[in-house]
Amino acid sequence: MDILFICGSAELGNDGVGDYTRRLCGMLIRSGHKAEILALCDHQAPLFISENQVIEDTAVMVHRIPIAADNKQRFVYLQRILKDLEPDCISLQYVPYSFNPKGLPFWLPSYLKKIRGNHKWHIMFHELWLGIDAESSFRHKCIGKLQQLIAKKIVQNTRTHAVNTQNKLYQFFLKSHNIDAQILPICGNIPLTAVKKEAAEFAQFVLFGTIHNGAPFRDFIDDLIKNTTFNKPIKFVFIGNNGPELGNYKTILESYKIPYEVLGIQSEDVISQVLLDSDFGISTTPYFQTEKSGVYAA
Repeated sequence: MDILFICGSAELGNDGVGDYTRRLCGMLIRSGHKAEILALCDHQAPLFISENQVIEDTAVMVHRIPIAADNKQRFVYLQRILKDLEPDCISLQYVPYSFNPKGLPFWLPSYLKKIRGNHKWHIMFHELWLGIDAESSFRHKCIGKLQQLIAKKIVQNTRTHAVNTQNKLYQFFLKSHNIDAQILPICGNIPLTAVKKEAAEFAQFVLFGTIHNGAPFRDFIDDLIKNTTFNKPIKFVFIGNNGPELGNYKTILESYKIPYEVLGIQSEDVISQVLLDSDFGISTTPYFQTEKSGVYAA
């Protein structure tokens, strides 16, 4: 089977959905299929690029359209790729913010409707819309209503053959809009390439990826210090793009005199080694949404 995956961005290590899609393509290629990626609104591509990206010793062809391109030029690039590949299936890896910085890609349903061919459509909903939580602000609920309309229009315009999401919460909300989605668990977005080293001098906690606002980190550290005994001193390691909340976490650790190390964005091999060398992993993704996190899976 020939498959074209469409996502937002595909810079290695800079986009969680892009990293997931690359691993999935690699697995499909090793299984005998042909799979390519089209990054439709790539934030890191200065111009249109077609390149091989290697994942787990497998080369994946990735086409990257810069976010600065207008939709007319974007469609020309897409048509060129479709003509060469002639896919049996197009799989849209959907996150609203991947295709518009405000999460409102009004242009996308009509754009996808113009794509002609003998392919079938598949959609993977990695994220849905704002306003799901009862405590969501009025503004978020209004944006969420618009995002719901866009999601439904995408499904209608593509006459989607199959729909997936990765957690039961999203499945429930899609069902409430008459979109029948099956659960497809996601893999970790970091391949296991590391080799276990000798025991470290610290009991190491690792926090990989975005730190979500609102996680009770100070309470966690307070409980950790008061109620847990370790044979070794503890240490925290932050790796990846942790976001603006990192500063608050560093301040909390400093107040408890707990050593930490901030590694920032690293290669997949380095991240794999850090994860393997750590004793505990911390995720700030809300518990009921952990199934959707490639970082959590890693």
